[in-house]
Amino acid sequence: QLRLVESGGGLVQPGGSLRLSCAASGFTLDYYAIGWFRQAPGKEREGVVCISSSGGSTNYADSVKGRFTISRDNAKTTVYLQMNSLKPEDTAVYYCAAGLSDQAMCARADDWYDYWGQGTQVTVSS
Repeated sequence: QLRLVESGGGLVQPGGSLRLSCAASGFTLDYYAIGWFRQAPGKEREGVVCISSSGGSTNYADSVKGRFTISRDNAKTTVYLQMNSLKPEDTAVYYCAAGLSDQAMCARADDWYDYWGQGTQVTVSS
């Protein structure tokens, strides 16, 4: 069974940091682009960042540029999202998603992705 499991969410004060992990089981990530999405209460799901299957290309939403960093370790079948300088508006459930792709790019669009995790809550509050 193909699964993605997110971890690393929690409560953090404004200006703090968290690192989210997305671990794959049942398949390797070598040929998959990975995206991180988030959904805040009452808002539509937003594509935060993605990374191509090779890791050579990334695509960040303007709202997180310079603060968030995506990376991947295909040997460990894990993708990470390092989140620094967190703001209250970053509060949301964060999801990772995997999409089979041999392209040297990725997109922050839902329909690029075939498999989704269950999400991890990130709350930024003092």
